[in-house]
Amino acid sequence: MNTSQTVPRQHVQRSRMVDFRRFLSEFTDGRVEKSAVLILIAALLISVIAPMVYHSYSDINPLDRMKPPSADHFFGTDHLGRDVFERTMVGTRNSLIIGFSVAIATTIIGCILGLVSGFISFGDKIIMRLMDGFMAIPNVLLAIALVALMGSSLLTIIIAISVPEIPRMARIVRSVVVSLKEMPFIDAAVTMGTPQWKILLRHLLPNTVGALSVQATATCASAIMTEAILSFLGAGTPPNIPSWGGIIAESRVFFQIAPWAIGFPGLMLSLLVLSVNILGDRLREVLDPRVARRRS
Repeated sequence: MNTSQTVPRQHVQRSRMVDFRRFLSEFTDGRVEKSAVLILIAALLISVIAPMVYHSYSDINPLDRMKPPSADHFFGTDHLGRDVFERTMVGTRNSLIIGFSVAIATTIIGCILGLVSGFISFGDKIIMRLMDGFMAIPNVLLAIALVALMGSSLLTIIIAISVPEIPRMARIVRSVVVSLKEMPFIDAAVTMGTPQWKILLRHLLPNTVGALSVQATATCASAIMTEAILSFLGAGTPPNIPSWGGIIAESRVFFQIAPWAIGFPGLMLSLLVLSVNILGDRLREVLDPRVARRRS
């Protein structure tokens, strides 16, 4: 009996591994996609290693103010004599934390709101009107108001960027649920007396994974950019918490004298956001073959 149970399990595991390998091969099919994956992996490694290696990124040295890139300071120094390379490397972690945290938070909350709104009629009007109210306010303006209300910190920035992004995720999930709830397999589950929560979790939620994954990548890239915008406007992370947006904001006044203090963090920011967007587009093509056929 144990042998008969083990063989099907091994077969299922092998088929899952084959499907996963096929997905990876399709997902990274192309030099652009492979380059984007390598950039993202490099950013993740830097975010883990840099804080353990560089501890003097906030040290002020007036004698080294605004020095150009050299062997001692790869990215030069800023207006306070701080090493731009060290601050950029350490800032990678904070920028990724903001991007990934916002993507995860908006995916979870938006998915719950979208599932309930799309499947339960009486909750649809309340939730969607609330989401419409949030979407009527510009993202940056709402984020600035939340930062001013709660104070500047990494957690505050994550909350301030997440709140405006939740309605978009909720509306996407709701549209998928509304199109699915009239399908025969949902009618069959309702006829058999399946509880609503089981229908939501077993039948509807798995069918929203594709749309959620694509939107989550877009949200991650948007969150990193929004943090840079907030920092540029003076509502970003505190100076003692380096991020790419914060580094650019602090050095913008000295751009003509020390362009490297903005150029290198800006290049890192652009490469990461571009890579995430490329992977998001590729993920959409893999999960929705109709998009790939239209492009070809």
